[in-house]
Amino acid sequence: MDDNSAHFQLLACAGGARRGRLRTRHGVIETPVFMPVGTQGTVKALTPAQVAETGAQIILGNTYHLNLRPGPDVVQRLGGLHKFMNWERPILTDSGGFQVFSLAKLRRMDDSGITFQSHLDGATVRLDPRICFDIQNALGSDIAMVLDECPPWHSSAEDCAAAVRRTVRWAGQFYGCAHEAGFLASGHHVFGIVQGSIYEDLRRECAQALAALDFSGYAIGGVSVGEPEPEMLAQVAATTPHLPVYKPRYVMGTGTPPQLLRMIALGADMFDCVMPTRLARHGSFFTPDGLCNIRNERFRLDEAPLVEGADNYTCRHFSRAYVRHLCQAQEILASTLLSIHNIHFFQDLMAQARAHIEAGDFSAWAAAWMARYEAGEGKGESEG
Repeated sequence: MDDNSAHFQLLACAGGARRGRLRTRHGVIETPVFMPVGTQGTVKALTPAQVAETGAQIILGNTYHLNLRPGPDVVQRLGGLHKFMNWERPILTDSGGFQVFSLAKLRRMDDSGITFQSHLDGATVRLDPRICFDIQNALGSDIAMVLDECPPWHSSAEDCAAAVRRTVRWAGQFYGCAHEAGFLASGHHVFGIVQGSIYEDLRRECAQALAALDFSGYAIGGVSVGEPEPEMLAQVAATTPHLPVYKPRYVMGTGTPPQLLRMIALGADMFDCVMPTRLARHGSFFTPDGLCNIRNERFRLDEAPLVEGADNYTCRHFSRAYVRHLCQAQEILASTLLSIHNIHFFQDLMAQARAHIEAGDFSAWAAAWMARYEAGEGKGESEG
């Protein structure tokens, strides 16, 4: 494929599904890829070595939270986020724009930026494109996300149009800051974020405006913010046709295993979600036959691993009965072992997807995989 960019190669396609390779300062990322979330500079309950052992190629950090604590000056002085948290692989940092949505009661927005009240101590915090870039530059992000406005999914067309205008304007300002600082020339990447909520014309308008700025990659934002699943998939489907072919495409903040496969089929390459670790802390684990809760009485004497044949530390060494005992006893190790398994499950799913895109049979494989998963979904979630 002759039009591949210097940092992203499109290696194979199977229908709409894409198999790619993204080069960053801290390593190559094979796509499709799932990124575990490390909001505070850590993937909850796991050491960096444990995260790496799951097969995770890249993790996500949160600009808003790291800006509040410990602060970008501290992280920069201590060698950047990679050294600070002892993670040698790539890091993507979001922009803080999602907090416009999630912390709506604590912020005030204007055309030049966002003013928050810190959820920690009530202190006033300002984010604008330059501040947002400066924070991520200090963190040493491999992939920095532009500042955007993420409206709730049920917002009016007028409000969403205003959010798109702000998002495009802020993206251009952020890109200018990155260019002036030599961020792009030194091999870092900046991704634009497409907004537009449920309005296809706004999605198209935003995608085309951002594509003209020639970002390293493009994200689809404003999904998984309360809308029904069919609506979320419709938004992804409405956006990907308007994104550059030879740049990576990242759907932010999603999703379940079937959702990931459906979005891969729509042409998406990158994903992140707190689901694997959050559900682990509540005793849930993923299997090819759907989600299960380890507290279920049927696992009390079960000698089998969480998933037979799964090549992760938890499944190689421990039984369902033991992990259930840890959950019942409220031992911290339960969260660790279930998080290792869940993140590995998502990494293995992505590895299978990459292999089937290369083989050209992704659609048939994904349909069979989802049919099995969804047939068992919910049957293992009741507690005993």
